[in-house]
Amino acid sequence: MHITGIYAALAAILVIILSARVIARRRSARIGIGDGDDKVLARCVRAHGNAIEYLSIGLILLLLVEMNQTQPLVVHIFGIALLFGRLMHAVGLSRSSGPSFGRVGGMILTLAAMGGMAALLIWQFVLRLTI
Repeated sequence: MHITGIYAALAAILVIILSARVIARRRSARIGIGDGDDKVLARCVRAHGNAIEYLSIGLILLLLVEMNQTQPLVVHIFGIALLFGRLMHAVGLSRSSGPSFGRVGGMILTLAAMGGMAALLIWQFVLRLTI
């Protein structure tokens, strides 16, 4: 599963960067546990948490799509949408706790990718039942 591997690696880099931002903010604000009512830290923590929450199921879906021998271009489209959506969301959430282009656009891309992969997997399953 070489296609999913590149997206998993890129996702890991994104998570590491987001984690480093949390660590750096914790150190500068001297907050070990929780967010200490620090709004910047709270946004950093949620950007990191949201990435992990959505990337986990997203990468599982991507791997299953690839394992079902879906055309490589389709797998890449889903992988790019998932990763770019998460990146957009992380940037948007890092800059503002309110609605923003990055947050909204990132969620739309993420959910479209996940919904598309889920629908494709269901479709592929149904097609195999009829053969």
